[in-house]
Amino acid sequence: MKTFLKNHKVVRVLLWIVIIILAIIVFALVFMRAYPVFGGRPTSKDREDYAARAEGYFDGKHFNYPSEWELTGITEDKRVSKKGTVPKDDLPIETPDLTKAADDDVTVTWLGHSSSLIQMHGRNILIDPVFSKRSSPVQWAGPARFTEPSVTVDDLPEIDAVLITHDHYDHLDMDTIKALESKTGHYIVPLGIDKHITRWIEDDSKVTNLAWWESFDLDGLEICCTPANHKSGRALDNQQTTLLCSWVLKDEYHQILESSDTGYGAHFEEIYKRFGDFDLFMPDSGQYSINWHYWHMFPEESALAAETLHTKAVMPIHWGAFVLSSHGWDDSPERITAACEEKGIEVITPRLCETMSLNNSADYHERWWRDHE
Repeated sequence: MKTFLKNHKVVRVLLWIVIIILAIIVFALVFMRAYPVFGGRPTSKDREDYAARAEGYFDGKHFNYPSEWELTGITEDKRVSKKGTVPKDDLPIETPDLTKAADDDVTVTWLGHSSSLIQMHGRNILIDPVFSKRSSPVQWAGPARFTEPSVTVDDLPEIDAVLITHDHYDHLDMDTIKALESKTGHYIVPLGIDKHITRWIEDDSKVTNLAWWESFDLDGLEICCTPANHKSGRALDNQQTTLLCSWVLKDEYHQILESSDTGYGAHFEEIYKRFGDFDLFMPDSGQYSINWHYWHMFPEESALAAETLHTKAVMPIHWGAFVLSSHGWDDSPERITAACEEKGIEVITPRLCETMSLNNSADYHERWWRDHE
């Protein structure tokens, strides 16, 4: 009898544990759908549209590039930096020149990590803007910035288009998107991310979604959604339900590619086949690890991609703001500079918030990080 009662108590305890776990799961799912920061959800009509337009969309999820695009890249993470993940010094942060570039020039103001203002063809293009303190669904926890941009959303000029590569928190920030609405003409995003944006802003007509290889003509500036190999999702229950991409910007004078977060692969060959030589390549070249190598290139792989694209110049991004890996804060610019110089590819390394002119790119070769610990 004692044994029966003891076993009965154990069963009751286990039952309560299961009930509590299920309650937590249900609460979490409800919370993730109710809290706006986690974004919107595609409808059944949206999913039918995605399936008709996206080559890798099955059963409500986006899958990465076809298997025939797979390539074997670098298999070892050969780190060179002995510095910490966060700089000990205050890094140099410039005041940008936000006047529009000449028609035959491209200017880029790197705001840290993957946030950049590209001024091209008389248009202001903002890519993956994040002005919040933390890369997180909440601002009281999560990876915090170790550098702050010298400008705020209010300081920015009128933005013709905001481009988003994917919906991770270090690339898509709800508070920044909402703050930008009054000065933004268009939000151009991969399939599914439009559901996030339209949940956060008032004017749905500003939002355009694109599948890979689809383009948006912005008064003669071609903006093309091109492949990347990464992951997407803002909540536990919406992984891979949004598309991720890189962006090609092209006019009669220049052609540039912002790679987004991506693993190395033959999608770069496909992009080159369709577009030809590039004038500037802005690659994902930080926050890498052998533990998630499939989703982020090592710096040497970014150099291989640059070679594939026949690009004249490389400007590394995805560093200088957030710590999302364990490598030294300057490991990525040091390694990609060395790898590209070996291949005879120009490496442009402006300081944070410094406005770089592509026509005068030789003025931005200072390896400034070497002077800071």
